[in-house]
Amino acid sequence: MKILLAGASGLVGELVLSLCPDAIPVTRRPIGRPGVVADFDDLPPLPEAQVAVCALGTTRAKAGSDAAFRAVDHGAVLAFARAAKAAGATHFILVSSVGANPKASLLYPRTKGEVEAALAGMGFARLDILQPGLLIGTRSERRPVERFLQWAAPAMDLTLPRDLGSLPAEAVAGAIVVLGGQTAPGIFRHGNLAIATWDSKLP
Repeated sequence: MKILLAGASGLVGELVLSLCPDAIPVTRRPIGRPGVVADFDDLPPLPEAQVAVCALGTTRAKAGSDAAFRAVDHGAVLAFARAAKAAGATHFILVSSVGANPKASLLYPRTKGEVEAALAGMGFARLDILQPGLLIGTRSERRPVERFLQWAAPAMDLTLPRDLGSLPAEAVAGAIVVLGGQTAPGIFRHGNLAIATWDSKLP
């Protein structure tokens, strides 16, 4: 099974790549291994693959503006999805977020929800949407607010429903690998509890 992976340099993407070393990374900058290096505004034809995994994502603070944030979390995600579909991918796996809602007033959940809705209309035979809470793990980039939230997560988790709390990034990566082998058609959304269940099936 051939896998295309966008977001291979991020927290979840790096973990997926470590579990699936044969996956083909699609990145904007070289990451020290063979793959497709290109701007997501102008992606070339991608190698043929059956499964496409998208772990692209940034924050409004890191991007610097609403438009720059949407360029990554909306524009780049959908550009990758279109290119992956053209390359033969019939199964798309997206790392989204808890609270994603196209009608939300806040930029982050609204953008995530809009992307989910757009992907649902693209005609993939199977679409898996992972909606984790706060991801716990060590990032190579600096995200001070997220670092503080990770530090506070154990206390916050005591007051939140399980599907709204934090989740190790390793669990998301493990779930992605297991879900990549699923063939039942349809659109499936997975919160924290479902993600942990799929991760537990990783050999």
